[in-house]
Amino acid sequence: IFYITIMNFIFKLFFVVFFISDNSFSEVLIHNYNNYKNTKTKIVLSDIIGGLDHPWGMTFVDKQNLIITQKNGEILKINIVSKKIKKIKHQIKSISFNGSNQGGLLDVLYNDGYLYFSYSHVYRENERYSNTAIARGKLVNDEIKNLEILLIGKPKLTKNIHWGSRIVIKKNQLFASFGERGMGMIAQDPSKHQGSIIRINTDGSIPEDNPVKKKPKWLPEIYAIGLRNPQGLAISPTNNKIFFSQHGPRGGDNIGIVSKGANYGWKDIAWGGTEYYGGKIGDKFFKKKYNNPIVSWVPSIGIGQINFYTGDTFPEWKENLIVSASKAGLLFRLVLKENKVVNQEIILNQDIGRIRDFEISEDGEIYLIVDDEDSSLWKLSK
Repeated sequence: IFYITIMNFIFKLFFVVFFISDNSFSEVLIHNYNNYKNTKTKIVLSDIIGGLDHPWGMTFVDKQNLIITQKNGEILKINIVSKKIKKIKHQIKSISFNGSNQGGLLDVLYNDGYLYFSYSHVYRENERYSNTAIARGKLVNDEIKNLEILLIGKPKLTKNIHWGSRIVIKKNQLFASFGERGMGMIAQDPSKHQGSIIRINTDGSIPEDNPVKKKPKWLPEIYAIGLRNPQGLAISPTNNKIFFSQHGPRGGDNIGIVSKGANYGWKDIAWGGTEYYGGKIGDKFFKKKYNNPIVSWVPSIGIGQINFYTGDTFPEWKENLIVSASKAGLLFRLVLKENKVVNQEIILNQDIGRIRDFEISEDGEIYLIVDDEDSSLWKLSK
């Protein structure tokens, strides 16, 4: 306890000194979620169904059915009306999940008749090695048929952390976030997929205007670099821009905008964060040569999925950015104006645990999953 107290004191002292000395600090909003107020909106939180085991991603395939991935490799179809659960057969070769690692079967997204997956691909010839991968298939009679692997990241690595792995699709182009697998400055190397946002066509081919056209040292799939562990992607309904969220180290969780050819700075900068033992990362929190986020959090919140609110259940939240945070157990709302945060409030505060993902139904109810064993599917409504 004494050691932890001393380290917290050192961290706070370092933060104050760094805050004063960093001239670029004022260009980015630094938030402390402890200063957020709770929402005044009346909400009803319902436990829809239990028995989930470390669920990670979810997507609606129609008004009544949710597909949920679990890190142990299972794919479930849950009918939110009947509350029936069906296991979906598939051939996705994700790494084994033992309850302590971070990888496995990760995000899922339904689009134009296909289910798209991100997962921790394991190499059967040597199961020590794995990498983030993207695949798609069609759901036919509770089975994934015609599975296609669209991309396997490279190089092969052994670390089982920082997978990233969110997916969005915009105009038949798939964007996915690849974590840097705890390798730090690998995120500054565009000849490797780790620590990047990738963009491919939904059939796996490469868009003709990807950055590689002007940056020949970049891998053809890479759209932006310099990320740590990006675990949220969302498309703004107001300006059609793609927003991302990513974990910092000890502090520095942030939200930014995906830009072609961008570099977000990891691990030359850490967006206000430090090493876990308190040591500083880089000589500034932010640098003008990098694409800065629109907001960063110190202390860390364990930021996860983000989504812009649509629907009529909570009309006062229309087009606001809803944000989940696993470490802090939060669901909160950010009001944006011209891509800047102008207001914020907490919706859930440690009410259900480590929120990993959430989906908004057509009528605006919010469904949430918690990354834990024997967890539940939850619903926010009025």
